[in-house]
Amino acid sequence: MSDYTLTRIYPSHTQAMNQVTRLLAAEGLQIDAHLDYTAGLYNGDTLIATGSFFRNTLRCFAINSNYQGQALLNTLVSHLIEEQFRRGYSHVFVYTKLSSAPYFKALGFHEVAQGGTLVSLLENHPHAFTSYVQGLLQDTEAALSQWPISNITNPLHVAIVMNANPFTYGHLHLVETAAVHADVLHLFIVSEDASFFPTFVRKQLVIEGTRHIKNIVYHDCGPYLISSTVFPSYFQKSENATITSQALLDTAIFSRIAHSLAITHRYVGDEPFSQVTAIYNSIMEKQLTASGITLHTVPRLTDESGHPISASAVRQALSTDNWSTVHSMVPPTTYRFLQSLQAQPILSALKGVEDVTHY
Repeated sequence: MSDYTLTRIYPSHTQAMNQVTRLLAAEGLQIDAHLDYTAGLYNGDTLIATGSFFRNTLRCFAINSNYQGQALLNTLVSHLIEEQFRRGYSHVFVYTKLSSAPYFKALGFHEVAQGGTLVSLLENHPHAFTSYVQGLLQDTEAALSQWPISNITNPLHVAIVMNANPFTYGHLHLVETAAVHADVLHLFIVSEDASFFPTFVRKQLVIEGTRHIKNIVYHDCGPYLISSTVFPSYFQKSENATITSQALLDTAIFSRIAHSLAITHRYVGDEPFSQVTAIYNSIMEKQLTASGITLHTVPRLTDESGHPISASAVRQALSTDNWSTVHSMVPPTTYRFLQSLQAQPILSALKGVEDVTHY
């Protein structure tokens, strides 16, 4: 090991990145399109092992078959975690092939879920996921204690997971539809700050726009649902195979959460425009059914002109100052925010971006 050199590999180092790509391909892996940091172990000029991370998730590990059994994975993981800590991340995840999960478990990681037969998600805190679910249960108990629901023997628990970037009449229609069929509606709001509208704004608009609905429990998705940890393809353009593996993992995690909260139904909106969401919905239908959870797909709402209402369409209208279209697609609570001084930085950012769609 003392003869090997550990170094950072930058995206601008074309030759080195080509070596990384080839080494991953030899292990049946593709390099992620979005990585923050890549490290390589060299024997002379030969790359013999590599690992990377995106935000607080380790991924893209590969070791040359001629050098396996020399604790190179341990060296890479230690280096990457040290860099993670330096960047302020103490909660670290590993996204890896299912067959590689045992090696990371031996290094002290704990499995959160498996995405079919393809991938595994692990984390370095043994009780983090359990604590997250316990927090969801406490939120639910606190909300239910304020409701006249104690006389219902088996309350029907239903879930929605939404990004709401921003909250539209389409989102409202989905929530109202689900709420009518639920005793308890668990509304999960994406926590990841990777959208045009910051997390605190999206959450504020969802709560304000649904305040008239009295059977909602609001939850944060945290790092476990629709996050860059589990599902980076939700926020970035990716290949279908990558989207599929990540969607399988996200659905598996949701199933664990749903069973803990007694959720038996999930509502989603019909998605004819977003490639990612369309694939995700298709996978959910199969996986949730197998887990005993019924998926309901609600047809997309249209405006008075017959145009489908979507957050992407709202962002597009905002980017061109088409306020009449915006007005027709968002509830008054969202519209008031968009016209406020607080929204100005967001609107300015939208106008400076060429593509405001959600893939």
